[in-house]
Amino acid sequence: MNNKITDYINQSIRTKEKLKEQALLIEKVADVITRSFRSGGKLILLGNGGSAGDAQHIAAEFIGKYGIKRKALPAIALTTNTSSLTALGNDFGFKKIFSRQLEGLASVNDVIIAISTSGNSSNVLEALKLAKKNKITTIGLTGKSGGKMVSLVDLAIKIPSSNTQNIQESHIMVGHILVDLVESKLQNLKQI
Repeated sequence: MNNKITDYINQSIRTKEKLKEQALLIEKVADVITRSFRSGGKLILLGNGGSAGDAQHIAAEFIGKYGIKRKALPAIALTTNTSSLTALGNDFGFKKIFSRQLEGLASVNDVIIAISTSGNSSNVLEALKLAKKNKITTIGLTGKSGGKMVSLVDLAIKIPSSNTQNIQESHIMVGHILVDLVESKLQNLKQI
């Protein structure tokens, strides 16, 4: 049993080690989010299953605080309103649960982070198509292949793994890094 545990930990570490190659991309994403906040925009996150949980977690870090006491930063996860989700799923189909919300909530100064380990979730892709049509900046958090998502986002952080668990672990780490970087960028410029 001990070998299974250490193998899992080592696999997770290897994935994160490879992710270092995307450090400049992660910083660029933090810059995009920072610019959005400075221009009065908000961060909108979405995903299914574990990715829905990650979207909520990351949104909470921006709204609350991460490393410093500061004003709340405008972030929302589209997965938290069960009345909207079930009504939209019932009335428009599951494929539209995110795009319909974006239609009512998103504006051109916003940034959307779409989270999908495969990059092929149909409701996520529909949301990205709507965002692209409305010229809203999009970020993809996905796995090694990136799936169809990659062609629909402005920037894609692809976790260098095909293992869903390792991808999800790294997504939340990237989320934490983004919050930390954005806090630093805003603090240094006296924006908070």
